[in-house]
Amino acid sequence: MLDELLGRAELKARIEELEEENRHLERRAEAEEERRSEAASERQRAEEEVNRLEDRVTELEDRVSRLGGDEEAELDFRGTEDLRGERLSEVLARLESVATGPEGAFSAVVSEDVPDEVEDAFGERSALIRRAGPCVCLTDDAGVVSVALDAPTPPDPFAEWNEAFRLERSWFVPTEPVRVALVRSDLFALGVYDGDSLTLVDEVESDVMNAHSKGGFSQARFERRRDEQVDNHLDRATEALAAHENAAEGLVVLGERTVLGDFRATADRVATVDASGDPEEALREAVREFWTTRLYRL
Repeated sequence: MLDELLGRAELKARIEELEEENRHLERRAEAEEERRSEAASERQRAEEEVNRLEDRVTELEDRVSRLGGDEEAELDFRGTEDLRGERLSEVLARLESVATGPEGAFSAVVSEDVPDEVEDAFGERSALIRRAGPCVCLTDDAGVVSVALDAPTPPDPFAEWNEAFRLERSWFVPTEPVRVALVRSDLFALGVYDGDSLTLVDEVESDVMNAHSKGGFSQARFERRRDEQVDNHLDRATEALAAHENAAEGLVVLGERTVLGDFRATADRVATVDASGDPEEALREAVREFWTTRLYRL
């Protein structure tokens, strides 16, 4: 009775209405956060599935190419070898020393498809080039030499017969200093590599949250926060690159597939590598992995 006389009953009723409305809005907000969290988790699962399927497609394409026919199924490389340093120089020198008569040495760079000229030069063993590609492939009219090399920085595709093999050292190792950047979501390292030595010129490390397993509001908030941290890290990496534009000609960017897209427009070449450790150690590992040439004996 006293509340009614003082007008407090109406105010209390209004307060209860507002509290109920507030609880309703909170439930809607929580539901929206949960929806966003589920969407983020679904996106992660979708990306993982895409990566898995891409790997599976590559595996099946390789199997199809190997089992394309009974004869092709029996073909295999005579051997493979990873080349770097002195061993790479030695093998390239041997190939460069081969001399034949006019149009006795065949050289080609193959990307996606194997052209007719390569099939004519290698015959049935051109199927192995399809498996090794993209690559540089060499043979001669006597069949003494028959190899393919997956050059780190090959030129545009070509195919030609000449009196010697067409090979450039710059396809396999830098002949002039080049900037090399390693980019991960939490680390950036920039160096100059001249084919022999690597000099670290800058590095950036950022605190980025690791994987998170909680759901609901916490998961969605984590996703947004981590994305912001990665974006800030990549901005810092871009600034560091710009600050060393004159360090050397050319730029090769290596690192995680998920962050390389930010550098494709400015780099001469990008490639995925698996390099761990502190900045200088990781950069050296990345350089070693990228500038290793696999030799296929056909």
